[in-house]
Amino acid sequence: MPRKENLNKVMVIGSGPIIIGQAAEFDYAGSQACRALKEDGLEVVLVNSNPATIMTDTNIADRVYIEPLTVEFLTEIIAKEKPDGLLATLGGQAGLNLAVQLAEKGILAEYGVELLGTSLDAIEKAEDRERFKETMEKLGEPIPESLIVEDVHAAVDFANTIGYPVIVRPAYTMGGTGGGIAENEEELIAIVIKGLNYSMIGQVLIERSVAGWKEIEFEVIRDGNDNCITVCSMENFDPVGVHTGDSIVVAPAQTLTDHEYQMLRSASLRIIRELGIEGGCNAQYALDTKSDQYYVIEVNPRVSRSSALASKATGYPIAKVSSKIAIGYTLDEIVNSVTKKTKACFEPAIDYCVVKFPRWPFDKFVYADHSLGTQMKATGEVMSIDRSFEGAILKAARSLEIGVNRLYLERFADWDDERLEKQLALINDERIFVMAEVLRRGKLSVDDISSITKVDKWFIHKLKHIADVERQLAEEPLTPELLAAAKWVGLADVSIAEITHKTRDEIRTMRRSNNILPCYKMVDTCAAEFEAMTPYYYSTFRGTEDEVAVSNKRKVIVLGSGPIRIGQGVEFDYCSVHSVWALREMGIEAIIINNNPETVSTDFDISDRLYFEPLTVEDVLNIADKEKPDGIIVQFGGQTAINLAAELERAGLHVYGTSVDDIDRSEDRERFEEVLTETEISRPEGISVTNLDDAVTGAARIGYPVMVRPSYVLGGRAMEIVYNEDELRDYMSRAVKVTPDHPVLVDRYMQGTEVEVDAISDGVDVVIPGIMEHIERAGVHSGDSIAVYPPQTLSARVIYTIIDYTKRLAVALHVKGLLNIQFVVAHDEVFIIEVNPRSSRTVPFLSKITNVNMVHVATQVAMGHTLKELGFHSGLVPPRPYVAVKAPVFSFAKMTDVDISLGPEMKSTGEVMGIDYHYARALYKAIVGSGLNVPTKGCLLFTVADKDKDELKQLAKAFSEFDFEIAATEGTAKVIASLGIDVEIVGKVHERSTDIIEMIKSGRISMVINTLTQGKHSARDGFKIRRATVEHGIACLTSLDTAWEVLRVLEFMQKRRLVYALALQDYVGGGDDLA
Repeated sequence: MPRKENLNKVMVIGSGPIIIGQAAEFDYAGSQACRALKEDGLEVVLVNSNPATIMTDTNIADRVYIEPLTVEFLTEIIAKEKPDGLLATLGGQAGLNLAVQLAEKGILAEYGVELLGTSLDAIEKAEDRERFKETMEKLGEPIPESLIVEDVHAAVDFANTIGYPVIVRPAYTMGGTGGGIAENEEELIAIVIKGLNYSMIGQVLIERSVAGWKEIEFEVIRDGNDNCITVCSMENFDPVGVHTGDSIVVAPAQTLTDHEYQMLRSASLRIIRELGIEGGCNAQYALDTKSDQYYVIEVNPRVSRSSALASKATGYPIAKVSSKIAIGYTLDEIVNSVTKKTKACFEPAIDYCVVKFPRWPFDKFVYADHSLGTQMKATGEVMSIDRSFEGAILKAARSLEIGVNRLYLERFADWDDERLEKQLALINDERIFVMAEVLRRGKLSVDDISSITKVDKWFIHKLKHIADVERQLAEEPLTPELLAAAKWVGLADVSIAEITHKTRDEIRTMRRSNNILPCYKMVDTCAAEFEAMTPYYYSTFRGTEDEVAVSNKRKVIVLGSGPIRIGQGVEFDYCSVHSVWALREMGIEAIIINNNPETVSTDFDISDRLYFEPLTVEDVLNIADKEKPDGIIVQFGGQTAINLAAELERAGLHVYGTSVDDIDRSEDRERFEEVLTETEISRPEGISVTNLDDAVTGAARIGYPVMVRPSYVLGGRAMEIVYNEDELRDYMSRAVKVTPDHPVLVDRYMQGTEVEVDAISDGVDVVIPGIMEHIERAGVHSGDSIAVYPPQTLSARVIYTIIDYTKRLAVALHVKGLLNIQFVVAHDEVFIIEVNPRSSRTVPFLSKITNVNMVHVATQVAMGHTLKELGFHSGLVPPRPYVAVKAPVFSFAKMTDVDISLGPEMKSTGEVMGIDYHYARALYKAIVGSGLNVPTKGCLLFTVADKDKDELKQLAKAFSEFDFEIAATEGTAKVIASLGIDVEIVGKVHERSTDIIEMIKSGRISMVINTLTQGKHSARDGFKIRRATVEHGIACLTSLDTAWEVLRVLEFMQKRRLVYALALQDYVGGGDDLA
């Protein structure tokens, strides 16, 4: 059927900020869908609160609303835009839940908006646990015995009848939020209470646990004419019991017999037909290989994380095809965009092995619980492709950027056999490394390991193959034959060098002189049966025929930013994509190297050629040997790409933009001091120390509090503010290994306003699109602060100084391209905190609100254009008449045992934006969009550190004037009572009088304001209070600055209309001002 007649304008709901369980895959899916709808001539209206993505660029949709994803705001936008249809299956669980609410409240009916794609009924059949159960029973599809409960008592009774362990799953949530596996009654009660809180409808499902069975997924697509195909089968390396998002996933499924494969494939097609899904859908199964029995675990009636993986693994654009189906096309009418000849009803065929490996945030959250279960914890993932599982798993390991280049962790090498064997039984982020270590020692057989871990023997045999080659390398002299065997199994040059005690360069030279080179194969969706038009490539040492057609045009490699992690999010992917677009516009061939399957940069039609490879020196140089590019761009791939720059230049690649030497001048402490002296700019006093004694004497001289951190970091890793010598000694022993090569920086900590600037320089002129002021004072990581554009409190003199300093630094560092500077303003004096000569996480936000396409301009400058040629004047671009506020979004609900208090270590996973002509409304939008529930009545709890008690007086008074009841802990209460304000005294956790935690649990408290008392351990009380607010969804402000702004929002909420929305195009003025 051709396109539906009545459709002219379609609204797409995005997935909002990046959180654990809902990451960049929806930016990629949503962008692809919007482009597909526009190419069909439809007007596209997009609503998404996330400014960091390609999806919210004004060229992706005709009307882009960066507004909070709430029913109120969507109703306002629907009333204004009057779309004919709504597409909600591309916005993850957030988009789906909103569509359900809009339909149930009758808003879609009132404005005559048709829900496109999967119908409401089908969504409910898949999402509502009870209806899903009925549907499966009707089909005769087996599902684990289960019961839906709405209270704890019923849960306990049911668990006693079917026996422990049981799995708890809340309805309408994603990433397993609030769920878990309970081994006994005590655990069950705790999980159920939490689960009922997180579920949109207060229901949880208790089901028999099939943990230890094999987990298989099928990605399926169906159109309105009942044509169905399976796009891809996927198998989890880890057995059932670990959330798919936290499991290593292999595609296509490797260990199924033909009978098992056909059985599950047929079941998937039966289920998607019965549910009546139109578009992409994902079905998950548990399979017991001993008995041939399987259970359907769940079905996602939307484009999901697995769809992104299946798309990238096969080259089949699931999001694009789903959106075409939603507007009425059938599979046999849609052209496969990769081959351009076949239709979308062709099932993809794969002649290679794909591995997805999760990237966890445990390097940031050292004290967090590392165990993996049904609650997802990974922030991102990498994907790798090779001709064998061994090659793919080794590529994945070195793509993760966790300091490993093979399945080897130094820690485990020192352990004795008994301790390692015990470790095998634990399911955590390091289990595959333990398995590899056990195999290297050869004490346990493959069968033993399989029975302990429940991982299929096939995988363990493959890991043993790698271990055997490693053992050979360690014991025998390195001959060309042995080197070829090591490359055949997939070991990196650096791993071979490490085992044979040679250097990486020696191995590379030996390899090249013996002609042991990778060959590049293409991903073409059809196992080379048809010629592909937009291929992408992977390397393998198991091939003879190379499939890359190298051109002799002018070409440049752009390095991507690897997996999404805290501190390096989707913002850097945004920059990579824009850089590629700019190069292509200049007539230069753009080649991208990246390994993140969730992103737009690895979409098949973004660059001229895409290499799905690890971002390591060896892998990049192999591609450079093949392509012989004119040069390489590193300033858009975050710290990942910057860290490779020096080595790549040493190997003879030309680095465009700011030179490697100048990058080092900004990152190396001593050299940067020289730059500051030369430009006469001051910074907080600080020293660089290489041992503990120097640190102690230095800190005493500078004066506490001091900020301590290792040099060369991203996202403020291992950075802390310490208030006395004991804390300093604790930090030095726990957080860092101090060595002469890796000094630790000790700086005076300045209380002041933090200001951030992104600028573009060509070495002569410096353009500053905008200045952002942070609400939280210095000491809170810039990625975790609320940022406001344009600044609201800075004097003209301070702004002038900031512009002047920015120009001086850009010129002194010979910056060619982007530059990010963080300042702290204390008593009207401007000091510099740090300079990064690369794109930063605020570039997408600033580009959108100032309408200066910063990456585009920076790429042209890096390629040799001047800013004058591009029509720019040096200095600050005049601020716009509206205000934009960027607020951080955290995933604390997913990470238990993590303290939510803010400090110099970055903790947020994503961000939202509020934009409006009123500062207070922009702030309201950002705060609501970030998921903070601002109460308008009820009881506020204050418990603050002594240093904040003076400021607290005014704050408490202001809140009491809004008719809030006020409760406080004893010391804080005294201060508040002295102003004559009624205050209820509550006991701290260990005092157990009127216990705070109980009050939070029972819902008596609607917001908590809690600032950190000094000392990490006296903070256990505070930690428990802060965690309780997360588990119960109550706003908890750990900075008084944030509290003042919430007050401003409350004031606005009483006086003005809250819900008001305009498209980004209306704010920045349709055309490209300065692009």
